[in-house]
Amino acid sequence: MSNSQAEQELELLKYPIGKFAAVENRTAEAREELIVILKQLADELRAAVEPLTAEQQNTPYRPGGWTVIQVVHHLADTGMYAYLRFKRGLTEDAPQIPSYRQDLWAEQSDYADEPAESSLQLVGLLNRRYATLLTSLKPADYDRIFVSAGLGTMTLDAALQRYIWHSRHHIAQITALIQRSGW
Repeated sequence: MSNSQAEQELELLKYPIGKFAAVENRTAEAREELIVILKQLADELRAAVEPLTAEQQNTPYRPGGWTVIQVVHHLADTGMYAYLRFKRGLTEDAPQIPSYRQDLWAEQSDYADEPAESSLQLVGLLNRRYATLLTSLKPADYDRIFVSAGLGTMTLDAALQRYIWHSRHHIAQITALIQRSGW
């Protein structure tokens, strides 16, 4: 395999659904579709992870990547962070949002020692609460912004799209591992 082919294969393992690209000028109907998807994400994650053994959950989704259990805990952590960014953007004028070291968070004991179930429950409850908030918003609310140290200036509309992409991205990494491994 050539170096170029190996790079393409690694890129596909890292980004099985492609890289994030926000869609501008979304309609109310498109946002409603995102809320429906948001409500389903926790069930999709659970369906992928719950049947796996502890050994399978401790398998990296790609060479040099996080284990399945680390990805699950990461989704809970980033979900909380995304929700709080969104709420700050909704209630403050262009708040400055600091970044955080996801790589170091993944090395903490709660990622290694805590069962997936706690994060599966957390993602489910968080997404339910997020969906409740979203259903109450007016279209202009989605134009509000926050300024992320890592992501730059982002509208709440783009933030919602990014959150859903991020969840689907990691679920796809897990399901691709399951398929490749024949589990």
